[in-house]
Amino acid sequence: MESIPPGRYELVDSESGPLSDAVAGSCQAAIICGKAYSTPILSQIAAEILSDEGVAISIQNGMGHAQQISSRLGVSRTLGGATTHGAWRDKDGIHWVGRGSITMGSLDGGSPNEITTSLMKALDDAALSPIWTPEISKAVWKKLLINIAINPICSISGVRNGALLENDLWEQSQEILQESLTVAQASGIEITGPEIQNLLIEVVETTSGNRCSMLQDLMAGRNTEIDSLCGYVITMGESHGIPTPLNSMLRALVKGIEMSSHTD
Repeated sequence: MESIPPGRYELVDSESGPLSDAVAGSCQAAIICGKAYSTPILSQIAAEILSDEGVAISIQNGMGHAQQISSRLGVSRTLGGATTHGAWRDKDGIHWVGRGSITMGSLDGGSPNEITTSLMKALDDAALSPIWTPEISKAVWKKLLINIAINPICSISGVRNGALLENDLWEQSQEILQESLTVAQASGIEITGPEIQNLLIEVVETTSGNRCSMLQDLMAGRNTEIDSLCGYVITMGESHGIPTPLNSMLRALVKGIEMSSHTD
C-alpha cells in the first residue's frame, strides 16, 4: 500500500458501521480474494460498495464462491476467476513470485461487457495478465485440482512447493491429483490427465520457492481453506458415488494440525 499514491485508494473498516455515502454504490468492480470462510461477509460488502451495474469477481481458492456471491448480486453481475500468480508474506511485506495470469469469465458463459472489459484493462495495466474464458467452471476446477495436489501435502510436510518434485512427495501428489480429477470428470469437466499434470509441473516449477497459502496459514496459527478444497471434492465424490479416501485423509490431517495450533 505504501507504493500507491494516497489519492488512489481509500481504506474502509467494514466493522465500523454503515459505509459513508461517498463509498456506498461508488464502485464498478469488486475483486474478492479473501479466505473461503469470509465469502458471505465479503459478498455483503461488495453489494454495498458496487453501483447498480457493478460486478464482483471471485479469485479465491476452492469452489462455490462465485455461486455464493451471485446469490446476492445475481448471475449477470458475478464473475468467476482463478489465478496462478504466487505470493508470500513475511515481516517485510508481500513478495510477488511465480508471476502467472488471472483467468476470468461470466457464470453464464457470456462475453465481457463494458465494465468487465474495463476491469480486464486495469488488470492488464497492472501486469496481472487477465484472460477471458467462456468456460470459467473448467478454469476454476483446474485451479482446485492444482491446489489439492500442492497445498495439503506441502502444508503437512512443511516444505516449499518445489520440494514436491524432489522426493517421494511427488508420487503422493500424483495420486491425490488423479483421485480428484476423477471427480472433476464425473462432474462434467473436460480435463485430461496429461493436461492437468503438465499444468501442475509448470505451476510447481514456477512457484518452487513459494510457501503455499495453506502452509502460511498453519504457520501463523490460522484456519485453512481445506474444506473448500478437499472437502469440496469429498462432497462431489459422494454425489457421484466415487470414493475419495485420499482427500478424506488429507483433510483430516490438516484439520488435526489446525486443532493442535489452537490448543495450549
